[in-house]
Amino acid sequence: MYIEVSKVKKSYGEGGSYVQVLKGVSVGIEEGSMCVIQGTSGSGKSTLLNCIGGLDLVDSGSIKIGGEEIVGKKGGKLSDYRRDNLGFIFQFYNLVPNLTVRENIQVCEYLTQTPLDMSELLEVLGLVEHADKFPAQLSGGQQQRCAIARALIKNPKVLLCDEPTGALDSKTSRDILMLLEKINAVYKTTMLIVTHNNSIKDMVDHVIYLKDGEIVKNYKNETKIPAAELEDL
Repeated sequence: MYIEVSKVKKSYGEGGSYVQVLKGVSVGIEEGSMCVIQGTSGSGKSTLLNCIGGLDLVDSGSIKIGGEEIVGKKGGKLSDYRRDNLGFIFQFYNLVPNLTVRENIQVCEYLTQTPLDMSELLEVLGLVEHADKFPAQLSGGQQQRCAIARALIKNPKVLLCDEPTGALDSKTSRDILMLLEKINAVYKTTMLIVTHNNSIKDMVDHVIYLKDGEIVKNYKNETKIPAAELEDL
């Protein structure tokens, strides 16, 4: 398995405010696969994503990416891990408002020694005609495309997506999901997608369902359907 999570525990707070969010989670994810992490609010899905991404430190357990242990990494070594391996996409686009689309993407391009080709990426993501616009001049879907491009320019091994369609209407959500599907096919990027949307699980290779900090479902999807055919987005 390319991503190996073993017996991971994570808690927040102390005393009366103590909450154990992950209760010994173990799961493996294959390289190049699209994986959905589902669960109700408070189930631990975003926390699991953040632990894999090195944004949250675990209390105990092991997380390996391509055989490399990330639990225990701190400071510069943790930053290097995120820079060299990961791309992040969030529900809210976090674009720099006074930079153009191209400049927002270049912020991450400068962080890597092996970036993807900017022109190709703009073409794949349908951003060529918007490259010199500022975020305020873009629709929500176009801003999310820019955020995806910014994450992808680093040529990450793993793309972590936290509610990537959460702020979008159904048509734009479908467009973004078709885009992620295309990226996975073209670049073989391993993807983890946290979502409340129950339909998205039908387009991915692997489904993980969390409840109260534990995995209650973990299966390969043998009947994938294209994002373009998803219903109830």
